[in-house]
Amino acid sequence: MWDNATIMMLVEGTFVTLYMTLLSTFMGYVLGLPMGIALVITAPKGLRPNKIIYKILDVIVNIVRSIPFLILLILVIPLTRIIVGQSYGPTATIVPLTLAAAPFIARMVESSLLEVDPGVIEAAQSMGANIWTIIWKVMLAESRTSLLVNGTIALGTILGYSAMAGAVGGGGLGDIAIRYGYYRYQTDIMLVTVVLLVLLVQLLQYIGMTISKKLDKRTR
Repeated sequence: MWDNATIMMLVEGTFVTLYMTLLSTFMGYVLGLPMGIALVITAPKGLRPNKIIYKILDVIVNIVRSIPFLILLILVIPLTRIIVGQSYGPTATIVPLTLAAAPFIARMVESSLLEVDPGVIEAAQSMGANIWTIIWKVMLAESRTSLLVNGTIALGTILGYSAMAGAVGGGGLGDIAIRYGYYRYQTDIMLVTVVLLVLLVQLLQYIGMTISKKLDKRTR
């Protein structure tokens, strides 16, 4: 029955889902952005080729990305308990979400940086720019539109992961869909949570694409 309690539960679930998604994405970039930069820099044709570092990062990214999120969520329960103090709930879910997001973001950052015209990088090198200047003022600056578009894609993917976490008490809309739509056969609540998740993805994509288009116009 649709009473105030049900509506407030859905509203709270929406905000919890946004909380998990946005914080996990931020933490994912804290880990994934440096990894993506390192992959490009240490690659065989990078600014500072290093086979060992590149191979280690490449293997880590590939292995973690190959693990389905629900399995990863269960695997890192001991780590989650150490960091958060519990293995369930929205805040606890941020740990596996971040670990799942970081390698995904690293690959997207790598892809964006590889789109930068090598001629621009060579020009910066010829003018005596050091590696940090090239990274921050050339590679990241030139690829900022692509980085933002990929960031929007990452948000949608991580939001989907947060919904999956509802299967094991992760909280948010996914948890509501499982508890009420699956276990209690309340199809109406299930459908509403699906609609809300779709709307959230569309909203995040709209905001991200709007900002990226504005940045793209400024760079022309």
